[in-house]
Amino acid sequence: MKKIITIMMSAMLVLSLSACGSKEAPGGSMTVPTTAPTAAPTTAPTTAPAADMSALVTKYFAEMPENVYKIDNKEFVAKVKANEAMTVIDIRSAEDYGKGHVKGAVNMPWGPAIAAGLKSIPTDKPVYIYCYTGQTAGQAVTTLNIAGIPARSVHLGWNLGISKVEGYEAATTTEAATLTGEATKIDATVQKAMDEYYSGLAAVSSTKYKNYKISEADLKAMVDAKDAGMYILSVRSAADYAAGHIEGASNIPFAKGMASSFGTLPKDKTIVVYCYTGQTAGQVVAGLRLMGYDAVSLNGGMGNAANAPQGWANAGYPVVK
Repeated sequence: MKKIITIMMSAMLVLSLSACGSKEAPGGSMTVPTTAPTAAPTTAPTTAPAADMSALVTKYFAEMPENVYKIDNKEFVAKVKANEAMTVIDIRSAEDYGKGHVKGAVNMPWGPAIAAGLKSIPTDKPVYIYCYTGQTAGQAVTTLNIAGIPARSVHLGWNLGISKVEGYEAATTTEAATLTGEATKIDATVQKAMDEYYSGLAAVSSTKYKNYKISEADLKAMVDAKDAGMYILSVRSAADYAAGHIEGASNIPFAKGMASSFGTLPKDKTIVVYCYTGQTAGQVVAGLRLMGYDAVSLNGGMGNAANAPQGWANAGYPVVK
């Protein structure tokens, strides 16, 4: 009997100690029975967010330097003659490039070749782009900067700029230059946008909007017909706009931060942008198209002595105040 009583008392003692194990211990700490550790939850690897083209365009214009992404043709030729370290992109046709080009210039003919060549352009030295008169180079310089390649266009291009500089021949050659390898990493979303921008040139190649431009005569006909499908935008200064502008044009002066006003523009019309000679309008056109607008620039802009006979005024067309 004593042995049975002893066994029963031992069992009661064990049960009592187990119950105490879930109570708060002296000093306020809680003693918790040990359990097997649980595995930390796993999450899917995150990917970088897709680039926001509208934000990149806004940033481009918000950070606009005093040189508005251009270099004077005389200054450019002097740099070439001095053998300054730079990357030069000639976006004229392969045929014209072969006839003569700036020393060291690489040929990326206007179109898909530019998008395809972005990754080969280094960013460790200045990048300059030139075309024939500066307008398509204006578009290209916007696309390159948005792709992360700081670039400037040569004022008035080859025909009206470089070839007009005294002694420019000493800065030219017929020897081709190339870029190889992947010098710059381009965001996948940006690359896709650039591919679409330049491949889209084919769709307008046989229309009056070839090269995302419109001729002076075609715009004049649309103005005379009061074409409701177009919207004219002057990016000249407010003072010059007030002194005389194309009938029906609104005004957003080309300046730092101008993209903040792009939201006032219609997306259901073709926006015809014009400036003085077409180069800054080219920059705006590229920015607007990347933001989803149907935009083109006026050939030669308003026009002045430097690019005659191109341009609205040089063609003798009227302006209003």
